Amino acid sequence: PPRDPPGTPRGSCLCGAVAFRIEAEPIVARSCHCRRCRKARGAAHATNMLVAIDGLRFTRGESELASYKIPEAKFYTQVFCRICGSKAPRVDAGRGFAIVPMGSLDDDPGIRPSEHIWVGSKAPWHEISDELPRFDEGPPP
Repeated sequence: PPRDPPGTPRGSCLCGAVAFRIEAEPIVARSCHCRRCRKARGAAHATNMLVAIDGLRFTRGESELASYKIPEAKFYTQVFCRICGSKAPRVDAGRGFAIVPMGSLDDDPGIRPSEHIWVGSKAPWHEISDELPRFDEGPPP
């Protein structure tokens, strides 16, 4: 198979059925502490990066993706591998970007989280230990 160009981070699910690559510079990376992200990840927060929609390319298993949208949520949808349940990138056409769970990346994307969002609803047992900016709700416009 052809090799990815240098600097093209790849990602996959736990079972390997779904694979993708990032073909654009990331826009931003942030850690979200909202209740929904915590529940969906089973963790203190979700760390995601945003990329242009055309910068996300599935290379295997796109047909294995399933999704769940919370009916009352304006933006919240989870995309995951239907075989192993791993979180996968999703396209948010309404807002013009793709959301990539950074834990699904196999390679270093060259970007680090720059802020914490929804800190007002973070897990009470979790202490944020860095000096990145913190926002009680979503990021500023």
